[in-house]
Amino acid sequence: MCNLYSMTKGRQAIIDFAKATRIVDGIGNLAPMPGIFPDYPAPIVRTVEGERELTLARWGMPSPQFVLKDRTVDPGVTNVRNTTSPHWRRWLGPGNRCLVPFSSFSEYETLPDGRKVPAWFAFDESRPLAFFAGIWTNWTSTRKTKEGEVNADLFAFLTSEPNAEVGAIHPKAMPVILTTSDELDMWMTAPWEIARELQRPLPDGALQIVARGRKDDAA
Repeated sequence: MCNLYSMTKGRQAIIDFAKATRIVDGIGNLAPMPGIFPDYPAPIVRTVEGERELTLARWGMPSPQFVLKDRTVDPGVTNVRNTTSPHWRRWLGPGNRCLVPFSSFSEYETLPDGRKVPAWFAFDESRPLAFFAGIWTNWTSTRKTKEGEVNADLFAFLTSEPNAEVGAIHPKAMPVILTTSDELDMWMTAPWEIARELQRPLPDGALQIVARGRKDDAA
């Protein structure tokens, strides 16, 4: 699963591509984020009062109850595959969908000596902006023992079968990626019966490995 990605494009690029018209106070200029890990705050675009809003949320949606049995801490679920599950279905409507901007993402590659290192995927060496198909919610939980109970906006993104490039490294899944304005609009507004068609891999040949071995992708 993708548990590490980067977002190095500027705030205005996100606003323009995602057609965001609201910006949450305090979000700043969005400095490059070359390594975004689970539970990190990261930018998302969601719909609020009929407008697309750029804000920050923590990466990791609430875990299903069976996962939390005998546990007091919920670090969250970063990748969502089974959209038929009642746990996830409640957040699949347009009001809980979001766009998660990224410039590259990684899957861990197993080397001949057994070490696992990130292989970073992007469309090309310029790492153009694109978006994961995400969901979000506001939730109260204990994500870290030392932090205690907190209320926070949380997000995750959908996954699908991998395409050829990702499958060669991680044969189980890849993030659901949106690349055009029409796809962004469809994800943010269409009924689930239509929007679910976007839960599919990119075509083979759409991605390439742009870096290996680093815990971030600052390029």
